[in-house]
Amino acid sequence: MGLVQWLKGQFLCHLIICYGFLVSGLLVNLLQICTLPLWPINKQLARRINCKLGYSLTSQSVALLEWWSGTEVTFYTDPADYQFYGKENAIIVLNHNFEIDFLCGWTFCDRFGVLGASKCLAKKELSYLPVIGWMWYFLEMVFIKRKWEEDKRSFVQSLQNLRDYPENFWFLLHCEGTRFTEEKHQISMEVAEKKGLPKLKHHLLPRTKGFWVAVQNLRGTVAAVYCCTLNFRNNETPTLLGVINGKKYHPDLYIRRIPLESVPEDEAECSSWLHKLYQEKDQFQEDYSHTGCFPGPVVTPLRGPWALINWIGWTCLLLYPLYLLLVQLVLSGSILTILATVAFCSAARALWIRLQMNVPREYRYSLCRLVCAG
Repeated sequence: MGLVQWLKGQFLCHLIICYGFLVSGLLVNLLQICTLPLWPINKQLARRINCKLGYSLTSQSVALLEWWSGTEVTFYTDPADYQFYGKENAIIVLNHNFEIDFLCGWTFCDRFGVLGASKCLAKKELSYLPVIGWMWYFLEMVFIKRKWEEDKRSFVQSLQNLRDYPENFWFLLHCEGTRFTEEKHQISMEVAEKKGLPKLKHHLLPRTKGFWVAVQNLRGTVAAVYCCTLNFRNNETPTLLGVINGKKYHPDLYIRRIPLESVPEDEAECSSWLHKLYQEKDQFQEDYSHTGCFPGPVVTPLRGPWALINWIGWTCLLLYPLYLLLVQLVLSGSILTILATVAFCSAARALWIRLQMNVPREYRYSLCRLVCAG
C-alpha cells in the first residue's frame, strides 16, 4: 500500500470530506433561499442559477468517485446513439443492484453536462432535510410518499412543471422501486409466477404504473428512454465506504437509446413493453456474468476537470476558517479546551470505525444515500 492510498484511509481525510460536503451544502441552501425573490420575476433564470448551485454540491460526489477513489465508468453504447447524449431530455431506466449505482449514474450525467439539471424520484421526507433535501426542493425533484392515491396528483403536477424546464435534463427512474436483495428477489419472483410473467434472475419485477405516468406526462418534452444496465467486473461488491477509503472499482455501463415514440401510449401495452425491456436487461446481465463485458463498442466521453476544481475550491475555502480556529485554539493556551477538542475528535474517530465495522450493510446503505443524496 502506497503512502497516498494509506492517507485516503485515514479518519482525518474522511472528516475533511464530510465537513466540506455538509458545510458547502448549507451554504448552497442559503444561496438557493436567496433566489426565492427571483422566482416570480424571472422563473427560468432562477432555475438556471439553482442548476449551477446544485451542480456545485452534487459534483463533489462525482469527484469523490472519479478522482479520489480512481473509479472510472466504462461506457458501452452505439456510436449512433452517442451523438444525442447531453443534447436532449431523456428518461433514464437504471437497474438498482449496487450501493453506488447512483454515483455511476451521476457520473454518466456529468460526462454529458446534465448533472446539475438531473432529476429523480425521492421520498417526500427528504424534502425537509437541510443540505440534500432543500437542494432537491429548489431543483424541482419529484417527491413522493409511496402511496399512489396520495402521490398521483403531485407526481403528475411535478412532471408537468418540467415541460418548460430551461436546461436539458435526465429523469432517473429505478423502476424496480427498491434495491435488489436475495430476499426481495424471491418475493418478487413469487409475484411474477402468480401473474404469469417470465422470471428474472438479476432484477426485481419493474413497477410499471409510475413509468407509464412519467412517459405520458413527459411526451413532447422527453425525446428518448435511455435503458442503462450496470455491472462491476470481477464480481466486485462496491460500497460507498470503500469509495471514501479510496478503493478503486471497475464499473461497466451499457446504454441503449430508445426513441419515446417506441413506447406504447396505452397503459397495458406500456406495462408489457417495460416487462420485456427488463427481460432484455436480465439477459444482458446473464451474458455479462459469462463474458465480463456488454455488447457494443466502448466509448470514452471526455472527463472534464470541473467536478475536481469545484471540490478543491470548496475544500480550500472551508478549510481556511477551520485552520484559523485551530491556530487560535492552540494559541489560547487553554489546556481544558485543547483536551476537550482532542476527546471530541477521538470519539468521532471511534464512532466512524464502528460505523464501518459493525453497522449492518442495509443500514450503512440507507445512511450513505442520505448523506450523499441518493
